[in-house]
Amino acid sequence: MAKKKKKAVKKKKITLKKRAVKRKVALKPRKRKPVAKKRKALAPAAKPKEQGTVIGKVTHYFPHVQAAVTKLKAPLAVGDTIKIKGHTTDFTQTIASIQINHVVVDSAKKGDEIGFQVNSRVRQHDIIYKV
Repeated sequence: MAKKKKKAVKKKKITLKKRAVKRKVALKPRKRKPVAKKRKALAPAAKPKEQGTVIGKVTHYFPHVQAAVTKLKAPLAVGDTIKIKGHTTDFTQTIASIQINHVVVDSAKKGDEIGFQVNSRVRQHDIIYKV
C-alpha cells in the first residue's frame, strides 16, 4: 500500500503547474533627440548711412489739406529741411509753416505736437529726419 500513496503524491506534483507571473517592468526614460531651438530673427543689417537726426514719426495724415501731424523729439523751425522715410515714402522738403493747436508758429521745441504741410502723401509711422 505504500506504493499507492507514492503514486498519488507523484500525480499531484504533475498536476500542479506554476503559472507564469507577468511582471510590470519599469520603463527606462527614453532618450529624446534634442529639439532644435527656434532661431531668433536675425538682427537687421547695419543701417545705411545715417540720414540725419530723427525728429519724430508721423502720427496722423490729413489728405484733403496734405498735412501731417507729429510729436517732436527734437526742435524744428520754419525753413529747416526734413526727409520723410517709410515703406512707400521717401522724399525731402523744406518746412514752409508749422502749426501748434491751429496757431501758426515759427519754431517748435521737443515734445510739441505739431502739424505741417507736406509735398506728398505720408503714412502713419513714417520717420521724419532733420537733414
